Amino acid sequence: MTSSITDSAVKAAIAAISSESATAEEKIQMLIEMAQGFLKQPKTSQDLRNGLGLFYRAYEMCGEDYPLLKARSKVGMAGTLQIIPDSNPQLLVQAKESYEEALEILQQFATLEEVAETQMNLGLVLQSLVPYNLARITDSIQAYHEALRVFTWQEYPQEYAILYNNIAIAYLSMPMPSEREYLRQGLALQSFEVALKHINLIEHPREYAMLQNNLGNALQYLISSHPIDNNLRAVAAYDEALKVRNPQDTPWEYANTISNKANALFNLPDNPDKPELGNPQNRLKAKSYYQEAWQIFTEHEQIEQAEIVAKALQDLAAEIQAFALN
Repeated sequence: MTSSITDSAVKAAIAAISSESATAEEKIQMLIEMAQGFLKQPKTSQDLRNGLGLFYRAYEMCGEDYPLLKARSKVGMAGTLQIIPDSNPQLLVQAKESYEEALEILQQFATLEEVAETQMNLGLVLQSLVPYNLARITDSIQAYHEALRVFTWQEYPQEYAILYNNIAIAYLSMPMPSEREYLRQGLALQSFEVALKHINLIEHPREYAMLQNNLGNALQYLISSHPIDNNLRAVAAYDEALKVRNPQDTPWEYANTISNKANALFNLPDNPDKPELGNPQNRLKAKSYYQEAWQIFTEHEQIEQAEIVAKALQDLAAEIQAFALN
């Protein structure tokens, strides 16, 4: 069995910090930078745990003498815990606690941007803990809004778009009594629309496509007395996303959007003014999109997505057969 690149790099880092030629601060910085480097490489679970070990070693070396480096070590540990595959809730709780501990220090010593980035990541961890009843979605949304004080659309359009996207998704996942369902959906739509006032196709194509795709999803599943109008708006949003996403440059994102568009077409009458005539044309378009998406997901070994699309194709085939029999 060959050792991974991370294993040898960990040994090299530990050997380097044992050298007497570097100061304690330099050694801590070296450990943090090595650990950060590992997180940018293709990762196995063991590689991530090795990186976690380097962050922890840096944290221990800081003592009380290097508070900012101590906080950065904590942030690194939290970020690693967050991305360990199949993170169990306990690892996410540890990540949450590490971010919160780091924020107390960062707010005294770090740049506003570093604080905001940590708040953004804390929001994500809190959002991940909500299904386990270990965090409140309102706290997640609050963390995102704190980050937005720094990550404005003028200075940081990418972070701004991601934050509003996350806020919208958080609202959509918020449990509410059925009579207030329209409220959380309205807040989600408003979040997408606020972001799209500033994130445009020309200057921020990737973020624009992400927001339009997810806006389409929100519109499509809106509980409303106007489902046809919502599906028409959803298809228009997907078409905006498809101005950016294509099978050559962004195959996975493209496949995701066309399968979403197929879902909307599946439920959209060919003539919105005469829904009683059905939608044989839109169902044929949906079938074509599903087939293309299935092929891309399969080629890129996105097995779960391919299975979902295959099931949608089966359902569509059954509907088309039933329509033909009638």
